Amino acid sequence: CYVIFISKTLKEMFPIEAGEIDAKDRIIPTLPAPKWLDNQKTTETRQVTLAEYFRSLLNLPPKISRCQIVRDFFKMRPEDETPPAPHPYKRNETFIMSTNRARSNTTSEITGPIMLESYRVIADYSKSSKYELSLKMGDMVDIVEKSPNGWWFCQCESRRGWVPASYLEPPDGADESDEPEPNYAGELYRTTKGYKAVEEDELTLEAGETIEVIHKLLDGWWVVRKGEDTGFYPSMFLCRTGERKEVDAEKDVVIRATPPPRRSTIRNAQSIHSKGRQRITQDTYRRQSRRFLQQRGRLNSQSKNGTRSPLQERKTNRENIANSGSRQAEDQDESVPVIPPRPSPQLILERCTENTCKRISIQWAN
Repeated sequence: CYVIFISKTLKEMFPIEAGEIDAKDRIIPTLPAPKWLDNQKTTETRQVTLAEYFRSLLNLPPKISRCQIVRDFFKMRPEDETPPAPHPYKRNETFIMSTNRARSNTTSEITGPIMLESYRVIADYSKSSKYELSLKMGDMVDIVEKSPNGWWFCQCESRRGWVPASYLEPPDGADESDEPEPNYAGELYRTTKGYKAVEEDELTLEAGETIEVIHKLLDGWWVVRKGEDTGFYPSMFLCRTGERKEVDAEKDVVIRATPPPRRSTIRNAQSIHSKGRQRITQDTYRRQSRRFLQQRGRLNSQSKNGTRSPLQERKTNRENIANSGSRQAEDQDESVPVIPPRPSPQLILERCTENTCKRISIQWAN
């Protein structure tokens, strides 16, 4: 969180007072290591600890207690005057800020805490590993991380673990607000692992095949296109072409190597929304995809007919220059008059001026 960022910055600004050179000179208080907010009691204990830390910090010499980073932390922000209203479905609100985000902020801009999203469980889920989280239908969970492979890291009261996104729904509406629209132009991806289709609307592919992703869904099952065929495929078995898939060993063990279950395979799923989630059928994907491919094919054919490659242009230019040169030579042959014969000396003397005749006579005499 941002408090950790302040503590580290103060150590860099005042290494002597922080005890980095000699521990005996340390006057900057030590910030206790952060812990997960397990329950209300832990939250209150953490608040007391932070209050003691800043109280000690403000009692330090002015060069530390009144430095810019400390003064910016205590500035009043609009969010402090108007805190967010309590969520109707949330029991324990948790606020979190990643360390990377805190480091990227300037000292003059202190961002407020980020409120975790709340989701409702639509069916009972039993964990199959110690890294997952067992849930009951109707439970409310806080989403800590949304992984694109469909496994989300959640917190339910004091318990934390990975849960399939297909078992969760937003309480405000059936449709996901941050789910992208289909892109029938497609993005090139490569399969890192083969998968055999189980449902009719899925695709069977081998490892190393190049496909086009046309719709990225949050449940980890993306709609891909291979030729003119479309179908669902696990996103955890895909990576962009030309990129090497980064494998996090810890996450690979935690999330396992199996794709999350699909929403259509969940039994006894009960949503609180009268109108279910709007899903595009595979027939619609296929029809729209073929329409796009036909349109792209027509554009490509028009482009080929209307434009030529640079090599073809150079070849055509050379032919035009050669033809033009031959035509010019023919025209010159027809238009140039016949050269008359050289006049004889007698004819020159008869027809030239007197001055010219004298010069010629002198030249002949020499």
